[in-house]
Amino acid sequence: MDVADLLADGFDRIKQTVHSAVDGLTEDQLTHRIDGRSNSIAWLVWHLSRVQDDHVAGVAGTEQVWPDWYDRFNLPFEISEHGYGHTFEQVAAVRAPAELLLGYHDAVHEATQRFVRTVTAGDLDTVVDENWDPPVTLGVRLVSVVNDDLQHAGQASFVRGLLP
Repeated sequence: MDVADLLADGFDRIKQTVHSAVDGLTEDQLTHRIDGRSNSIAWLVWHLSRVQDDHVAGVAGTEQVWPDWYDRFNLPFEISEHGYGHTFEQVAAVRAPAELLLGYHDAVHEATQRFVRTVTAGDLDTVVDENWDPPVTLGVRLVSVVNDDLQHAGQASFVRGLLP
């Protein structure tokens, strides 16, 4: 297995977990908040997809997928929003049917796969963000996205298991 295969597999696992958390749920189930304030499945999937879209497009030097989906979601946020620091009210504003959430996620996944399939072992040490100490390399950024997205996908799966 080479680096591209390893990265592709990691992102495939995110997609699989997202689909198992979302498939077959109604919009009410997707927006259910187990304690009235927690993150909903809809927000978690939207957020993890936005983070992946933003971060991977940033290191790939490509456009994000989100502008093609922004109007379809009809959210009360600026187009640049991806969920960091959202309030309870902003989390509640993310309402979308399963087909829309999965459609956006799958489009992000396809763009991610196009990029990670080009990554070589030699690319992983390339510095992609000098705003941190130490500077962030491509390898660290991609592993960070996989880690963050899998955590949120797992949270979505957990919430699904608690649905009434």
